Amino acid sequence: MVMTTDVHVRDLRYFVTVAEELHFTRAAERLYVSQPALSKQIRALERQLGVELLRRDRHGVALTAAGTALLPHARRVLDAWARGASAMEQARAALRSTLVVGMSTSPGRGGLLPAIRSRFTAAHPEAAVRLRQVSWEDPTAGLADGDADVAFVWLPLPDQERFAWTVVAEEPRHVALPESHPLAGRSAIDFADLADEPFLALPPETGPLRDHWLALEERAGRPPRIGAEIASTEETYEALVAGLGVCLVAAGNIPLLTLGGVVTRPVRGIAPSRYVLAWRAQDRRPLVRAYAEACLRVTEGELGR
Repeated sequence: MVMTTDVHVRDLRYFVTVAEELHFTRAAERLYVSQPALSKQIRALERQLGVELLRRDRHGVALTAAGTALLPHARRVLDAWARGASAMEQARAALRSTLVVGMSTSPGRGGLLPAIRSRFTAAHPEAAVRLRQVSWEDPTAGLADGDADVAFVWLPLPDQERFAWTVVAEEPRHVALPESHPLAGRSAIDFADLADEPFLALPPETGPLRDHWLALEERAGRPPRIGAEIASTEETYEALVAGLGVCLVAAGNIPLLTLGGVVTRPVRGIAPSRYVLAWRAQDRRPLVRAYAEACLRVTEGELGR
């Protein structure tokens, strides 16, 4: 009898995604993991179960008889786990009157946070607001795993259809570069002149957000050169000063990087960035809706000035 204890939900999700795509590269893109890491995890699952689930050859990928047998059960486990996680999160939320606001960097932008908090607590004096700082490795700032109720994030988001949002700011993207860079003397820079520069990149797991800050849409299929990967404002500043690359930055975040040795310039030929307050689209809790409403009213007030 094969012992199948301790199979992780993650491994079943990986298997189901490959089974649906029958293509490791496409499955890896859906999961926001590297193709070698996905292949390694599937092989580990097969060793653990003692059976081959997927047959790989020069013709492609196909389910074995064992893989075909496992697939519907794996789907049911994943569906049950998702329902259980949702029920647990709802139960946890019902026990508290605390709203957790996720963010990877402080929104700043003219006192936005205090203004929203003031409007929110005036309507809900019984509620507490807790800010949660999240690594750049999670582009949803805690929304995806339920650690945050609402979050200040940049679009685009992975699995974007899962979320709703209100736009906080639409800002042009500038380029940050060392003050000694040959292009630093210009008052504005065409993106075409930056396309071959080494760029600082977010971690791969940030998926479409990494692509946005590398301006993949504006590169006409030409892959970017990656000078270094960065996961915080501090790492970004240090990499810029060290001359490891240049990076795009939203206009509202420029003060975070121009601390000496770094300059920013407007960039022509790329779309603006959008900074939003987001929440899970299925989350109907009154506190979530109230905070979103407070954010909308504050940002409308800012725009109306």
